[in-house]
Amino acid sequence: MTIPTPGLVVAAPRSSSGKTTVTLGLLRAFARRGLRVTGAKCGPDYIDPAFHAAATGRPSLNLDAWSMEPHLLGGLATRATADADLAFCEGLMGLFDGVPAAPGRSGSSADVAAALGWPVLLVLDVSGQSQSAAAIVKGCALYDPRIRLAGVVINKAGSSRHTRLVTDAVRELGVPVFGALPRSDAVSLPERHLGLVQASETSGLDQLLDGMADMVEAHLNLDAIQAAAAPLRAFGPGRPALRPPGRRIALARDEAFSFMYPHLLQDWRAAGAEIVPFSPLADEAPAADCDVCWLPGGYPELHAGRLAAATQFLGGLRAFAEHRPVHGECGGYMTLGRVLTDAAGVDHAMAGLLSVSTSFAKRKMNLGYRAVTLAADGVLGPAGTRLRGHEFHYASVTDLGGDEPFALAGDAYGSEPAPSGSRRGRVTGSFFHAIAQE
Repeated sequence: MTIPTPGLVVAAPRSSSGKTTVTLGLLRAFARRGLRVTGAKCGPDYIDPAFHAAATGRPSLNLDAWSMEPHLLGGLATRATADADLAFCEGLMGLFDGVPAAPGRSGSSADVAAALGWPVLLVLDVSGQSQSAAAIVKGCALYDPRIRLAGVVINKAGSSRHTRLVTDAVRELGVPVFGALPRSDAVSLPERHLGLVQASETSGLDQLLDGMADMVEAHLNLDAIQAAAAPLRAFGPGRPALRPPGRRIALARDEAFSFMYPHLLQDWRAAGAEIVPFSPLADEAPAADCDVCWLPGGYPELHAGRLAAATQFLGGLRAFAEHRPVHGECGGYMTLGRVLTDAAGVDHAMAGLLSVSTSFAKRKMNLGYRAVTLAADGVLGPAGTRLRGHEFHYASVTDLGGDEPFALAGDAYGSEPAPSGSRRGRVTGSFFHAIAQE
């Protein structure tokens, strides 16, 4: 009988507390010990799982409690950790932050911990406080009875005296303290407008990950952390999150198009689909023997000039769309449009398969969960199919054009569904990133 993989959810009372540094340090440190350690990420995040994979050499995935019903979430976690010795799931924002009035489906890190049965390793940034930090720990321990605190990692400790004051106060609550990390800028990751710079673009990443592992090994009790992990709750295999859009899927894959959820690719391959990657930045066209083309999100606005000059890619994409469906998410949607205006205000002609024009010069952050209903039959399902996912972009639509809408979209707060995205013939696109079908 297979023993469920023990794991911990690495969370914090608020964002920017050090969750990523602690998670990556632990993943790398335990991997260096010879353990088969797996990472996961709470919520809709493309960047962090790639860093997890770099730290461990094993795939990471997203576990989103708002978009995924509990059995889907649990089934994904079961499959992802099936041959692992230990798992760390990195939280998002603050531990309890999510959508109000959605019990168990708020999208919070606490929801994921409760669903999976993994205890919470609380990362506590103690800048500007000492004993008061214990009050925060007590609040986190009592706020939601579904979860259990495994213990605390103190972060940004200023001195040995500072560490002792915080440690003594927390331990008086009966909560273990696994150690304290000092303030350090030596292991910080570079950032850009959608979050961290991607793992594939981070210079000296292996040395940086080893530095994080060195730090946690020097300051944290790794044996106690491993002992605090609890087995994953038992789940069945779960249903696929999203059916494959075709049997052979031409997938744009390079530095401009990299935002693809690992669980979707795993599901599609498990269903028998073949993924055929190609690089628009290398001026490659989608393979003619594929039956669907998928342009994921990414950073096309940083490479708009190269994309506009990629005549083989654009010509091949247009030829592909004459007979087979093409779908674009976020950056892929922008590329399927007529014009993409970069941050300097320069217009670049795109594929013109949709009439939308977008601009990164006119920046406005759009962020949040979305529930969409497909307006017509397409690669994501028949008309009326309901999907859950999110938007996260700074680009603005300057001219929507005259295409039909891709879907009706509402947010997680019950807003009235409104037309979203574009559809022209076999070509569809929107800023919506699909995570799972309802």
